[in-house]
Amino acid sequence: MPASVTTCSSPATAPTPPTPETLAYSLTLPAALQSPAIARTATRTILRAHGLEDVTDAAVQAVGELAACACRFTPSSEVYVSLRYRESALRVILYDGHPRHTNPHLAAVCDTRRRAALRVLACVVRACAGNWGFGEAREPGGGTRMWAVLPHHGARAYVRGVSVFER
Repeated sequence: MPASVTTCSSPATAPTPPTPETLAYSLTLPAALQSPAIARTATRTILRAHGLEDVTDAAVQAVGELAACACRFTPSSEVYVSLRYRESALRVILYDGHPRHTNPHLAAVCDTRRRAALRVLACVVRACAGNWGFGEAREPGGGTRMWAVLPHHGARAYVRGVSVFER
């Protein structure tokens, strides 16, 4: 009986290097004191790998602020971080397990506390001519979704300390 030989096929093309358009990462981190630092370090590495060093300062600040807020507010043991680059903007999303309050008064108080915790984020995003916010997470686990969108041109100007509104 003849011996059969199986070979693995080689890929038709070599893998392409990371580009801004291929930036799509998700991380689940413990809701712990060290997690914002881990999220910032991961963000720096990811942006460098995708050729987006010019937006690092604004992005790292935004990720750190959102991660710190998520870790502070979540009653669960984890937070979820998502980094995407779409339509010339970096999109940062953090999910935490803190559910929306059904009582309108409690919801307003909680929103005020969360907004106050994100004051620095608001300044960074405004300097980059982006947008940010938070609301109920639509995912099955529920909780709160926070986001920041940093347009590339605005985040690049943030590095130089020039607000896009000053140009």
